[in-house]
Amino acid sequence: MEKKKKGDDDVSNSKPPLMALNHVSRLCKDVKKSLEFYTKVLGFVEIERPAALNFDGAWLFNYGVGIHLVQVKDEDKLPSNTDHLDPMDNHISFQCEDMEALEKRLKEVDVKYIKRTVGDQKDAAIDQLFFNDPDGFMVEICNCENLELVPRHSADAIHLPEDRHAPPVALNGSSDRKIPQPNS
Repeated sequence: MEKKKKGDDDVSNSKPPLMALNHVSRLCKDVKKSLEFYTKVLGFVEIERPAALNFDGAWLFNYGVGIHLVQVKDEDKLPSNTDHLDPMDNHISFQCEDMEALEKRLKEVDVKYIKRTVGDQKDAAIDQLFFNDPDGFMVEICNCENLELVPRHSADAIHLPEDRHAPPVALNGSSDRKIPQPNS
């Protein structure tokens, strides 16, 4: 019989020490074009990348999550059909407090999208907008706060956003002045 070593806790009963989604990485044919899309269409802010990263890319942050844009070396890794919109395909989704304003923004910048509503008022209808970034990666915008989350198991295992780590943010390019973060 093997002796149990320190740290060999039963994995199925232990909780991983995760805090929040940190970032999503996206390959880009043209980093500048993708940077413009994520900043102008979705309101992300470009942030400085570590100097040690010696490849073409850009880091963006807002809404508690980052997007890392990386210049693709092999374009075969990009979606082949940049016009394809299928809500059942891979995508990243952002919560939105004003769906009409976002839809207006998409129209203003001439981004092709599909709009749908899932459910009805009785079932907490969810409005969704689906569109692609310049490289064909799908993005969803939704008002999913209308949907009550009902855990199937272990409701006490859910960590809500106020438990999330928020990185310090320097104001006006000065690391001396930081935006105060919750729970800090």
